[in-house]
Amino acid sequence: MSLTKKIIIALILGVGVGLAFNAWAPEAFVTVDAYFLTPLGQLFLKLITMLVVPLVFFSIVLGTAGMGDPKKLGRIGGKTVGYYLLTTTIALVIGLSVAFIIQPGDPGLMGEAGEEFSAEEPPPVMDTLLNIIPSNPIEALASGEMLQIIAFALLVGIAMASLGDKTRGVMKLMEQGNEIMMYLVTLAMKLAPYGAFALIASALGKQGFDVLASMVMYMLAVILGLVIHSIITYGGFVALLGKQSPIQFFKNFFPAMTVAFSTSSSSATLPISMKTAQEKLGVSKPVSSFVQPLGATINMDGTAIMQAVATVFIAQVYAVQLSMGDLLTVVLTATLASIGTAGVPGVGMIMLAMVLTSVGLPVEGIALVLAVDRILDMLRTAVNITGDASCAVVVDRTEQKHQTVQKESSVEA
Repeated sequence: MSLTKKIIIALILGVGVGLAFNAWAPEAFVTVDAYFLTPLGQLFLKLITMLVVPLVFFSIVLGTAGMGDPKKLGRIGGKTVGYYLLTTTIALVIGLSVAFIIQPGDPGLMGEAGEEFSAEEPPPVMDTLLNIIPSNPIEALASGEMLQIIAFALLVGIAMASLGDKTRGVMKLMEQGNEIMMYLVTLAMKLAPYGAFALIASALGKQGFDVLASMVMYMLAVILGLVIHSIITYGGFVALLGKQSPIQFFKNFFPAMTVAFSTSSSSATLPISMKTAQEKLGVSKPVSSFVQPLGATINMDGTAIMQAVATVFIAQVYAVQLSMGDLLTVVLTATLASIGTAGVPGVGMIMLAMVLTSVGLPVEGIALVLAVDRILDMLRTAVNITGDASCAVVVDRTEQKHQTVQKESSVEA
């Protein structure tokens, strides 16, 4: 049985067990929760939290170094990275806006939990920006200062790209380190059905139908954000800059989207998404070969929308007010983290743990969103690879235009 089916079955069982305990055996639930559900859920949470720092560091270094010498990245590299950062920022703004309009989190849902947790006073916005550069990167790694880790990893990646063959040994070490982390992520995800069952059963056993209703609102908010971003952002860029019909774009690319939906993995879908872009969307092979693999590494708009909505949702559930500085931190952290979000199922939860930590929200809040995350993971992966394809179309079109202008100039000369 596939992991997706196992998690869906575990979620259904968890919902049933949690609601049954809440309705008919609340006293027995206290013991079951204390000695079975909570420890099992915490074990899964600790496993994914343990992997955050090394996974972010290795994957961001590799993603940045893989771009090649910064001086030689040229027009295509600049356009691609610019497009990805722009669409990720737009995705986060859409996600935050939808979450604040819909208000999916009810402060009363966590009962006393909201009172037990008190957020630390957030630092001023300017301090947040200045503190992105760590005074001691080893200390930043040890203490889990995510923005500083991302900044340091970006600089290391740029240096490795510039130095080329001189850093071949370090590059190999980074690749092997990343492989180890991805193997551990795969192991952690094998526990996901059990973790999902325990976390959802524990949450619903404590709170009953109210939590389930709120999770439905959270799910709808994420889906709405994904739909708006796909149609308006991707469709708009494809029409304006790519000179293609958005309807034809989505129709032609749909087969790759269905594969992404079923695998929940941008990386696993990459061969099919590249083939579809080249054969159905008319993207040249050189552009497709550069833009789409890079996108599978650094472009995670669907994941960014989930992180934005989930952060606001969890803040509302815990009755924590997010300041403008917090929102800026969410946008900065999630945009930079998209570079380090590997294209495999489940890594979005690790990145969400990082975003929550950056604004002083409890990682335990993931328990509320994990219940519906597998379904949303499938949807946002389809959005992620669609963003990569839209970038390939736009870059290819602008490159064709640039070459045409150059030819005309040379003929006139």
